[in-house]
Amino acid sequence: MKAEFGVYGGSGFYSLIKDAEEIRVDTPYGAPSDALTLGEIAGRTVAFLPRHAKNHSIPPHKINYRANAWAFKSLGIKRVIGPCAAGSLQKEVPPGTFVVCDQIVDFTKGRDYTLFDGPEVKHLVSGDPYCPELRAAAVQAGHKLGLSIREKGTVVVIEGPRFSTRAESRFYSAQGWEVINMTQSPEAFLCAEAGMCYANISLITDYDAGFEGMAPVSHEEVLRVFVANNEKLKSLVVEMIKAAPEKQACACAKRI
Repeated sequence: MKAEFGVYGGSGFYSLIKDAEEIRVDTPYGAPSDALTLGEIAGRTVAFLPRHAKNHSIPPHKINYRANAWAFKSLGIKRVIGPCAAGSLQKEVPPGTFVVCDQIVDFTKGRDYTLFDGPEVKHLVSGDPYCPELRAAAVQAGHKLGLSIREKGTVVVIEGPRFSTRAESRFYSAQGWEVINMTQSPEAFLCAEAGMCYANISLITDYDAGFEGMAPVSHEEVLRVFVANNEKLKSLVVEMIKAAPEKQACACAKRI
């Protein structure tokens, strides 16, 4: 079974494709987060995988990111869309905004970051971590749907599962970074190592802890806002798949 697109599901986003076929994939890195569902969206074959599992039983620091990326690659997937719930580090990026990130800052600590542990060693070119073609498709789709969408932003990735302290959050905000999340690394880099294009859509669910006078974020609030915007996110992913050009003109596969 082959697919053209892979889509990761994040917190509150556990299904995408109707009338889908469910398959399980074995990988050299163990089992992926869950079974994959395969089907068609706008005439294009798509595989969907909830990164936290369907019942949200896998915390961000325990996700088998390598197995997930390998599973997509084994299906022949060339393009991966990685939507996620995320916090805002800037007041001008309110909850309900969709941010098409263009940069990553990695503050994670104990994850498996590469598919090349030796004896084969390769070094990923990471200056521009996200696929420009997929990002453009996301922006085009967001405007078409009339969504509040930002065309770029930097996501800082923390280890989790805890949220930031106020001091940490103030530090991240002071750097000018817009988005905070727990899953973009190493997910984006592993997909790139596997030769797949990758783009992120960060759905802002909350302001992070650094803003004075605001209550610190809670997991319940994250899920509430995410669920309220879930259908918008699904529509954005569908329109993004439609907008992506059939032939890839990017250089993503040449980064490794």
